[in-house]
Amino acid sequence: MSPLIKIRSERDQMSAIERRIADFILENAQLLRDYSSQQLATALRISQSSVVKFSQKLGFKGYPDLKYSIGEAIARADNGDPTVAAASTRGTDDTHGSQLWRRKSEAEEETRLINPPEAVQAVADAIGEAGKVFIIGFGEDDLHARAFAWRLSLLGIPTIHNFDAAHMTASVSAATAGDVLLVFCEDGTQTALSQICHQFRKIKGKVVTVPRHTSNALRAHADLALLVSAHDDRPHIEPLLYRSALQHLLDGIFVMLCEGSKKRFDILQENLERIQPALNP
Repeated sequence: MSPLIKIRSERDQMSAIERRIADFILENAQLLRDYSSQQLATALRISQSSVVKFSQKLGFKGYPDLKYSIGEAIARADNGDPTVAAASTRGTDDTHGSQLWRRKSEAEEETRLINPPEAVQAVADAIGEAGKVFIIGFGEDDLHARAFAWRLSLLGIPTIHNFDAAHMTASVSAATAGDVLLVFCEDGTQTALSQICHQFRKIKGKVVTVPRHTSNALRAHADLALLVSAHDDRPHIEPLLYRSALQHLLDGIFVMLCEGSKKRFDILQENLERIQPALNP
């Protein structure tokens, strides 16, 4: 596994000082070769031993070993190795497509690593056992919310989808214990969504949040959280990676729901047969 993917996947379990080191390395991976452990410690105003312990906690002998591994990973990525997750590369028009595929694969791998199988299964189980599933997202987040609500409906799971905070607040008044609220919010900073989550938990419903893999207010309201990791310094590329990684994560849950219940699978087949004539009049 690339050391950069390992750092990203374990960041949430790190101490405050370790997160500072991790963030510096992730943001300055290309420049790390110019930093000794003492220089890195000085730049972050921490002790040199903290840098050494950080490296060892990741499974390296020490900081030089970590620095060499990151440099080697970046070099392989620059040479077109599709198995390496590292800093983004730029090339000729002929390589743009393959680079984008590689970056999407990296984002999907990072997202898989920060969402353990048991955590994803817990979300699928909560949705499958819910009396009703409430789904909300604003703006571009609503694209994912709307598509996932459609898929759940195909499985016969009662789904209430909304993209308006006021409407969802009213809808949630009909929720009961055991229902699930699925909240899509990339940055996790929407106050209105946090309020809806708080309201939903009062009636003993389960809240599932789907934000980016960062510290954010929305995650504090979650009973279960699905996290998306997608990083790129190019503003036109990063949203593409986020959408790809999120879709892959949601597809996995949909498959679990399909294959976890014969009844749901049979309902899916029946619904697809009924819908087909409408799609091909």
